[in-house]
Amino acid sequence: MSSSQSSGGEVGSKPRTSPKSIKFLFGGLAGMGATVFVQPLDLVKNRMQLSGEGAKTKEYKTSFHAVGSILKKEGLRGIYTGLSAGLLRQATYTTTRLGIYTILFEKLTKEDGTPPNFFMKALIGMTAGATGAFVGTPAEVALIRMTADGRLPPDQRRGYTNVFNALVRISREEGIPTLWRGCIPTMARAVVVNAAQLASYSQSKQFLLDSGYFRDDILCHFCASMISGLVTTAASMPVDIAKTRIQNMRMIDGKPEYKNGLDVLMKVVRYEGFFSLWKGFTPYYARLGPHTVLTFIFLEQMNKFYKNFFLSA
Repeated sequence: MSSSQSSGGEVGSKPRTSPKSIKFLFGGLAGMGATVFVQPLDLVKNRMQLSGEGAKTKEYKTSFHAVGSILKKEGLRGIYTGLSAGLLRQATYTTTRLGIYTILFEKLTKEDGTPPNFFMKALIGMTAGATGAFVGTPAEVALIRMTADGRLPPDQRRGYTNVFNALVRISREEGIPTLWRGCIPTMARAVVVNAAQLASYSQSKQFLLDSGYFRDDILCHFCASMISGLVTTAASMPVDIAKTRIQNMRMIDGKPEYKNGLDVLMKVVRYEGFFSLWKGFTPYYARLGPHTVLTFIFLEQMNKFYKNFFLSA
């Protein structure tokens, strides 16, 4: 059992854990698996956040109106526009953030198995989220632009065929730094999302287990994920709409539409109303809730499989 001292000499009651590379791999695969199911909701969320930009009139009245309009104008395939970018985003962003979160969480777990407290979980989540967001920003820019394209007149569409085509064209036509446009609000959103999502998931799961009514199974993971998703949606939407609009903006007379994330928020409040900061709440939660559920369920199941077949011997 000497090989159990794989992360720098853990001894005592700390259990054996999977290698760091496996943690990163499982994190990315879990996020990508979830994205296959929720990509249409991400598309609707992005369209809703861009709807009525700079005006009182809204392009889509409700989420259902948005879905109907997309299906009517772009067909069934239109609902999955930007899937390649969504998958690359998960392969970069989620792989990094969940991998870093899991590693830091284990390092800060005491020898007797006591997990970090709530505030430490939040700090770990923010660190993991900001790092992952920086790595995933190019895929995020491509995703926003690809999902927004269908709402534009044909002569104004960017027409990216897939995420790699988008990344190459953005680099060539607008410069490599454009791939990291909106990096600051993207990282800010990730800090909020991960502080809320990862910490509230861990805390909710721990609370449910301590209640005595739940076991460490899929039902517990599902309930903890739904609680986590609701908290995260309410906290992160204003930052998310700033990120979305900055990454989709065009240059007007050689000047950007928005100066920064704060400028976006001020213009949204001024021209569209305060509650427009939570525009698209339903598809955002409908996407984030199931994505959170599926990501953690996939992650838990892959970890369980790995431990049963590779660490139990």
